[in-house]
Amino acid sequence: MTYRRRLLRRATTLLAVLALPFATLVALATPAQAASATATYQKTQDWGSGFEGKWTIKNTGTTSISSWTLTWSFPSGTSVTSAWDADVTSAGTTWTAKNKGYNGTIAPGASVSFGFNGTGSGSPSNCTVNGASCEGGTPGDAPPSAPGTPTAGTITDTTVALSWTAATDDKGIKNYDVLRNGTTVGTATGTSFTDRNLTAGTTYSYTVKARDTADQVGPASGAREVKTTGGGGGPGPGGKVKLGYFTNWGVYGRNYHVKNLDTSGSAAKITHINYAFGNVQNGRCTMGDSYADIDKAYTADQSVDGVADTWDQPLRGNFNQLKKLKAKYPHIKILWSFGGWTWSGGFGQAMQNPAAFAQSCYDLVNDSRWAGVFDGIDLDWEYPNACGLSCDTSGPAVMKNMMQAFRAKFGSKLVTAAITADGSSGGKIDAADYGGAAQYADWYNVMTYDFFGAWDADGPTAPHSPLRSYDGIPQQGFNSDAAIQKLKGKGVPASKLLLGIGFYGRGWTGVTQAAPGGSASGPAPGTYEQGIEDYKVLKGRCPATGTIAGTAYAHCGSQWWSYDTPATIGGKMTYAKDQGLGGAFFWEFSGDTTNGELVSAINTGLG
Repeated sequence: MTYRRRLLRRATTLLAVLALPFATLVALATPAQAASATATYQKTQDWGSGFEGKWTIKNTGTTSISSWTLTWSFPSGTSVTSAWDADVTSAGTTWTAKNKGYNGTIAPGASVSFGFNGTGSGSPSNCTVNGASCEGGTPGDAPPSAPGTPTAGTITDTTVALSWTAATDDKGIKNYDVLRNGTTVGTATGTSFTDRNLTAGTTYSYTVKARDTADQVGPASGAREVKTTGGGGGPGPGGKVKLGYFTNWGVYGRNYHVKNLDTSGSAAKITHINYAFGNVQNGRCTMGDSYADIDKAYTADQSVDGVADTWDQPLRGNFNQLKKLKAKYPHIKILWSFGGWTWSGGFGQAMQNPAAFAQSCYDLVNDSRWAGVFDGIDLDWEYPNACGLSCDTSGPAVMKNMMQAFRAKFGSKLVTAAITADGSSGGKIDAADYGGAAQYADWYNVMTYDFFGAWDADGPTAPHSPLRSYDGIPQQGFNSDAAIQKLKGKGVPASKLLLGIGFYGRGWTGVTQAAPGGSASGPAPGTYEQGIEDYKVLKGRCPATGTIAGTAYAHCGSQWWSYDTPATIGGKMTYAKDQGLGGAFFWEFSGDTTNGELVSAINTGLG
């Protein structure tokens, strides 16, 4: 939709440009106004026979600019063919752009942009904005030089002390912006700064930019990588992993966005986020939903930091919002999760060449366009050498081979896997070498939910996430403890096992029996899918009427539901600690209440 609007805008503007005679060009503004503006150029696309360019004009002064005129030269053979958000004309090799009626006023510190399509390969020169140099200030006034590459002084688990040599400027240095992983985290009037509230055992990259008294910003210094002491990929010594899945499709019908992690209070109470999902296709990791991931525009009130996206910024969507979330909560680690129930069918083909598969995923996760967003990868194959939505016959060794290949490629970055909780004899845990693969994993997310549900339309009703077995359970081995014990028995360290919690319930309709084990006539209605409903809905619509096997159930009218509550989650967290597990994870954030009461229960329970 954005692309279509841009084409219409370009076509309309091109007609206006062609209709405008050169004689109607307005005079340049006075140098006094020009002294308050800068202009920068960026080639945003290049397709060989042509290109897309963008100019950004910024008001660096203290009073508003009421209009702007930009001029520049292109070498012979390079020209503008269409433009948008400005009226563009030419005289020989000189090009002039004038504001539209809606974007002429620029407040102090604000900026506007216009774009154009062009032919040729030349770069602009001799740029002026309102009659003065595009570099800002009065003609000849240059921005500051780059400061020296920062050096690290005292480093602790949570702080890094930085210092650098001063930049130079003809007008004098006003202050320095300090950037962590490309995002500004502080301003210093001198040549030192201490960054705080960091995560132990984590590597950060720092650069510094100088700003002069005319508010011109110079180039960035060289980068300095610094690793805080202690910790590692996990939550820190003795800490527990508290991980939640964030789904990219949640931004649509569910209207659940990255900012909700902040406003609910959940971001302060978790350690890790799994971003779901990327796909596995033709032997490679691929993006799951490029619009939601990197293109969806957020308004100021929807954005984590209150700053609206622009149509032409290089990164938008969830990835940009996650980057902002990490800047606000630097303790959070984010993994890109690939596969899931629907997109697991490509793993078998990909594992015909494990090294190439791992390389493709590494390249995508660490793409420079979203550098700093992801700290590793989560592999959600449902299921190796077993059946999920599709069946795999790769053999028991495929799990170990996959994790080994990914550890070799990802090195010290996080490598995890979501795995089956089928603890039955001869079940899915027995089908693959999870014990042998564990040495290469930071941890396993054991999916200890969805044991029972209305896919068995007639029942019997049973809790979908029982912690332990109980008399009358429909299938032995279908409970959390059975899965945990079987995995430990296969040599998986308890510290590498996370207990899974569902932030939703599963239910039947046509049920007369309040206790588990009743017959049913089919799946209960749900907001998005039959037989399943968010906790935030069920807590009010069908409150819990009993507990069994460490989880809750509810009978309301003819419906029967099972789900976890803050109280049952507390019991499960006690179990996780007693078993020495690495922590807990949950599916998924949008099922929780607006104040994150289930996340709070996990955080409190694990301590």
